[in-house]
Amino acid sequence: MDQKTHEQAELADDGTVCAGCGAVAEGTPPTWTCSVENGERRYFCDHCARENIRAIEGRLDSSWW
Repeated sequence: MDQKTHEQAELADDGTVCAGCGAVAEGTPPTWTCSVENGERRYFCDHCARENIRAIEGRLDSSWW
């Protein structure tokens, strides 16, 4: 399986980066959204997820929104 694991998607310093705005959080906040696009996990902060929830639920890749 070539899908990145949860650990691979995080930064070396145990931070997670929002794929939308670049915000950094310690660990993986439970309120952030995880989306799998082209076999790669992408994390979105609260703000980016709220702004694009319909596209996320419709399984549109973030490049479309």
